[in-house]
Amino acid sequence: MILQMENRYKRTPGSVRLLAVSKKKPADEIAATACECQHDFGESYLQEALEKITRLEGRNLCWHFIGPIQKNKTRQIAANFSWVHSIERLVVAERLNAQRPAHLPPIQACIQVNIDRESSKSGVQTDQVQNLATAIQTLPKLKLRGLMAIPRPSNDTIQQRLRFAQLRKLLEQLNQSGFRLDTLSMGMSGDLEAAIAEGATIVRVGTAIFGKRTPG
Repeated sequence: MILQMENRYKRTPGSVRLLAVSKKKPADEIAATACECQHDFGESYLQEALEKITRLEGRNLCWHFIGPIQKNKTRQIAANFSWVHSIERLVVAERLNAQRPAHLPPIQACIQVNIDRESSKSGVQTDQVQNLATAIQTLPKLKLRGLMAIPRPSNDTIQQRLRFAQLRKLLEQLNQSGFRLDTLSMGMSGDLEAAIAEGATIVRVGTAIFGKRTPG
């Protein structure tokens, strides 16, 4: 599926990384998906994720934290996740940096951007991204890779692409200012194609892999 979209939009084959969003899915389902050569899994709920990480230890999986981050959860996130996509405050970045175990490599980090300026949604405002990125660059146990966003849901492909293009242009502006960022974490099951068309390098897919989640 992703390879077809890469070809359709003249993307380099293999340039889009599939992140299987496994929140609310049991470890057995994750294990079955991992057997099909899926390596990256995204979780939003820390305690649930820690149980699955423990059960699946030794399978060489890459765990991504993609949910909102409370300050009292940073220690366990820093110790158990290779990627964090949802950094929106410097205090959280500083805690992750300070609490990353010394024997582990730096956390691969993305800044979450509130691309639609929704008051109910997490993420830093677009005009504050550069200041946060500059501060994160000074933290040795975090490696800033790029930006993440969850745009307002829309069935209009044109609107989907406009929002993803906005995030891509923001990344380009940062790189023109001297950053070396390579990651756009954007696009889910419902807007996957639009995200790939606009330059996504990581797409976060849950429903299309695992089916619909149980409400709650």
